[in-house]
Amino acid sequence: MNRKTKIIILLIVIILVCIMCFILISNNKKEIRTIKSDKQLSRIFNGDIKTAKNTFINIATMPFSFFTNNFFSYKVIDESTLDISGESSTNNGIISSIENATSSTNGSSLSKDYSTTNIQVENVDEADITKTDGDYIYSISDSNVIITDVMNPQEIKIANIIKLSDGSIPEDLILYKNELVVISTNSNSISNSYYTYNYKNNTIVRIYDITTKTNPKLIKSYELYEPYYTSRCINNVLYVISSGNLRQEDNMVIRNYKEDNSEKQIALDNIKYLKDIKTKKQTLISVVDLDNAREDINVSSYLIDISNAYVSENSIYLLNQKYNYNSDTPPISKLFGLKGAIGVFTYNNNKNSRSYNTEIYKFDITQEGKVIYDTRNKIKGKTINQYSLDENNGHLRIALYDNDGARVAIFDENLEQIGISEYVAKGEIMYSSRFMNDKVYLVTYKTTDPLFVIDLSDETSPKVLGELHIPGYSTYLHPYDENHLIGIGMQTEEIINKNSSGKVISTTSKIIGMKMALFDVTDVRNPVQISETIIGDRRTTSAILTNPKALLFSKEKQIIAIPVNNYSEDFEIASSSDSYSSTVNSYMNYNKSYIAEGYFVYNINIENGFNLKGIINHQTTTNSNSMYRYYNNSKLLRGLYIEENLYTVSETAVKVNNLNTLELISELKIK
Repeated sequence: MNRKTKIIILLIVIILVCIMCFILISNNKKEIRTIKSDKQLSRIFNGDIKTAKNTFINIATMPFSFFTNNFFSYKVIDESTLDISGESSTNNGIISSIENATSSTNGSSLSKDYSTTNIQVENVDEADITKTDGDYIYSISDSNVIITDVMNPQEIKIANIIKLSDGSIPEDLILYKNELVVISTNSNSISNSYYTYNYKNNTIVRIYDITTKTNPKLIKSYELYEPYYTSRCINNVLYVISSGNLRQEDNMVIRNYKEDNSEKQIALDNIKYLKDIKTKKQTLISVVDLDNAREDINVSSYLIDISNAYVSENSIYLLNQKYNYNSDTPPISKLFGLKGAIGVFTYNNNKNSRSYNTEIYKFDITQEGKVIYDTRNKIKGKTINQYSLDENNGHLRIALYDNDGARVAIFDENLEQIGISEYVAKGEIMYSSRFMNDKVYLVTYKTTDPLFVIDLSDETSPKVLGELHIPGYSTYLHPYDENHLIGIGMQTEEIINKNSSGKVISTTSKIIGMKMALFDVTDVRNPVQISETIIGDRRTTSAILTNPKALLFSKEKQIIAIPVNNYSEDFEIASSSDSYSSTVNSYMNYNKSYIAEGYFVYNINIENGFNLKGIINHQTTTNSNSMYRYYNNSKLLRGLYIEENLYTVSETAVKVNNLNTLELISELKIK
């Protein structure tokens, strides 16, 4: 190639780079866009709109794409079938998207001492299956909401039963002053000759005036035509988020919702999309002023998919985690880098470089009753659940992991990245994370449980301070105080596997029971475990492993309590130097009688650690069918205290026990 040819190629490259910069600058002037017509919405649904970003990349890389696609094999990978962590899709929900460090209080009995839902962010209430105001307990039982009068612990009684006669299934409750919010889902069944499949499709929200507990009055109802995702209540404002696929009828995309039995439409200017996001997914955010619940609600649609959500007092963060893979076409940075355009002929694509990217969307909710799109950013890696995120002084802190390990990134108010830590625990899965003031605690796992402490006091340079290696792993971390941390998860036993010649070929870590541990992190460079308790055996599980709202904890009362289920699934976590996999094998024993679910109550303090006070049983059965059903509904047991009494609530009963002695005071059968 002569000098003249090289100069021509260089000029072409410079022109293309200038065009790229112009396009990117022009497009960035307006990132969020509004749907102008139903026809435009239908074109998006049918995939007829191409983004400027993708168009430019296709043009810029066309010569290289032509070269590689004609001389090298090219395979499109179905990202839905891949998982960089090697996690099985049937992992018993140990890692889930899931969803709490402080309590919120909005009940009526302000003079009483009672527990409330275990939430993540102070003043941001979260929905749960059980709520109380100190005088009444509100709970879910099948398709009903039970209001139980507990003012006299010796004689608790049902005050009212709210029956959802439309066939919808209640999922969550929110209590605000004298209003009870019931969030349910309806199900459409599709039958064939062998099975009936139930699909939860729509989100139904009902708001009741419960000033008179014996006679609740429905004052507002609405239905969103997407599956329920999550909800929050901040002061008097209720946010309900639903997410799913756009739906089409008669070649028109449905933008309807139902309010007070009247069909309405989401206004076109309330349907937004991002200039370079091409999707058939939508996320609906409804907003209700609970102080004026009879007024019309506000519904916005954003054409994005979500897989995690975090809500602070001022912002909603929605996350979409996508599998990322390298095609044979190099990225722009490689194509037009310092090595020059000639480098495309020596470009080496590493097909093993696979990872997740997390798109973060930020919404402003400081204007009461409004949700306003703010900005977004993208980062490599994926989160576990809402506890992977935290907002501190307007800055977002996020814990992520991928094949390179786990790390923490910090973003400013505009979601510009201002700091990121080094990777820890390469090749391991992150099982839990917890932000506490200027520290974050991460738990990863392969065959042992490293607990990492990362200092966030310098947001531009987060630093790993210390780590602790112990058997097992924690799926949830809960603050005990500023210097101590509670971990709840599984205890494991490491097994070394050798071949016939005695060479170690892999290690396996077999679960041997549940575990609660108490960590002293006073010396952040040398965290230590000061107490632990092992619960049950390899068949033991608990709702707390996937849902922190199942936890009851009070440092002042020196109590920690969780539901525990003996009907479980055995699973073995196998690992080797170059791979990580999780296999789940179903195990059921139908020949013995076990406690279907019990509520385990412990004393906890720094000096003595965990001490089991007792177990409150809620069902014992020898019938295989009822056993299987109760196992699947084990998430429905909750505990709470009012004054010096402990109330345990399931679908079938409410029990009252003395909080100190656990002596049974009374019991109410619900069904």
